[in-house]
Amino acid sequence: MKLLKLVIASTLALSVASTSLSADAVKGQKFFSKLLKEPCGMTGAKFAAKHTQEEWKQIKESGKFEEEIIKICPNVKAGDVKESAIEHIFDFSVEFASDSGNVPSC
Repeated sequence: MKLLKLVIASTLALSVASTSLSADAVKGQKFFSKLLKEPCGMTGAKFAAKHTQEEWKQIKESGKFEEEIIKICPNVKAGDVKESAIEHIFDFSVEFASDSGNVPSC
């Protein structure tokens, strides 16, 4: 019985910890508004709609997400956006991609 309680408690703790460590589309929207909206000269909706969800994922997997931000937003330079913010902006981009059917409020 004690072992079962320990296993359940461990599973719960790990699921909570992994959830809080994952990137977040809402945070990504805030980062986009704060860091990229003005230099990009477009809303988050237009930025995210530049690609489909699968295209955004392929760009990220190839390690070229920051390059794509710079390509879409020429006023943004390499290193302007921290890696931690990039993870959230990626989630935002996938969540509101052209094929997602979702529209952000920024």
